[in-house]
Amino acid sequence: MDVIMPQLGETVAEGTVTRWYKKVGDTVKADDLLFDVETDKVSTEIPAQANGVLAEILIAEGATAKVGAKLAVIRESAPRSAMGAAPASTAAPITVPGAATPDRLARTESREPVRFAGRPGVPNRLSPVVRKLLAEHTLDPSQITGSGREGRITREDVLAHIERRGSAPPAARTQERAPYPTSGPDTETVPLNVVRKRTAEHMAKSWTTIPHVLQVVEADFSKVDQARRAAGAQWKSREGWSLTYLPFIAHAVVAALAQFPRLNASFNGDHLAVHKRINLGIAVDLNFDGLLVPVVKDAAGRSLSQLARAVNDLAARARSGKLKPDDMTEGTYTITNNGAYGTLITAPIISPPQVAILSTDAIRKRPVVIEGPDGDSVAVRPVGMLAQTFDHRAVDGSYSGAFLGEVKRIIETRDWAAELQG
Repeated sequence: MDVIMPQLGETVAEGTVTRWYKKVGDTVKADDLLFDVETDKVSTEIPAQANGVLAEILIAEGATAKVGAKLAVIRESAPRSAMGAAPASTAAPITVPGAATPDRLARTESREPVRFAGRPGVPNRLSPVVRKLLAEHTLDPSQITGSGREGRITREDVLAHIERRGSAPPAARTQERAPYPTSGPDTETVPLNVVRKRTAEHMAKSWTTIPHVLQVVEADFSKVDQARRAAGAQWKSREGWSLTYLPFIAHAVVAALAQFPRLNASFNGDHLAVHKRINLGIAVDLNFDGLLVPVVKDAAGRSLSQLARAVNDLAARARSGKLKPDDMTEGTYTITNNGAYGTLITAPIISPPQVAILSTDAIRKRPVVIEGPDGDSVAVRPVGMLAQTFDHRAVDGSYSGAFLGEVKRIIETRDWAAELQG
């Protein structure tokens, strides 16, 4: 089995192997930690996907490889050529494919770990990600204590050093002094964790590069409420958790996207990549420490009950730190749910390269005008806002508005009790 560089995020094109947990000839079991990979967005541990023997390692620690590149080979048994004649106390050599000709060396020089004259006994290899951070903040690597394997400096080590030092990129240092002290007895310093930092970077890039437009519709959730009341107790007894509004909204969104596929798309320069699969991202709050957006793959092929279970499973694993790399990839449309906090309307920020995102806010009882053949009447109904932000480069307001109208129609008219039986 080939071990490949995983896709760790929609816009991530490459990653740096920072550690191998196994050496050539070692026995490997599925779900054993195999290697660490670091990108400009995340640092994560990658487990093995099969049982066998690690026969080859093709990308050395500290080297960078494109997504999909072959990193290693796991075989059911170790061939003689992989084990070699190395002494038992010495690991077999790690090889990197391709001859190191002068021409190849010139093309790949920037991909190799940079070396510096560090402190005695301290490893001196720096990954491209670490090297970039050091350059941006004009830091001396010899002044940073590494926490990685054999003392290697990791991305987190550099970020922690920056926080302690209170440094900023050169551009920021030329700004005027903050109008209020940023440190001192009257100010608490709250370091951003890794997830919060990645979220900040991703959202800032989205906001400054995408023309965001917000549209909102009100939806009457009476039929959804009827289904939840009828099946809620039995559902919680069987599943162990409550049936919320979110799966109903998600199911309606998936059905509407089938009719308005240009919102289930990625913006790519001069064209729109319209996806046939509907992979629904669900934003999950990590107890106010950041957001993750795991993805329900092929949501269009799932019943309401199956979709509810998938959403609950992803949210639970996100909060317990048990998501796998594949859970975070290939999203085509995102839903973010702030209703639990009583919000009225939220204008969400798009997660590129997606072109739209829907926010679901609090559903509350309100007086509603009911139109009938004998005139209008007023009734108390559960009403909630559905707020969609769309990329105006991809679609216009009429297309987005028609989509929202279809989501509203499905929520208000579908026989949800029958859907729960499916």
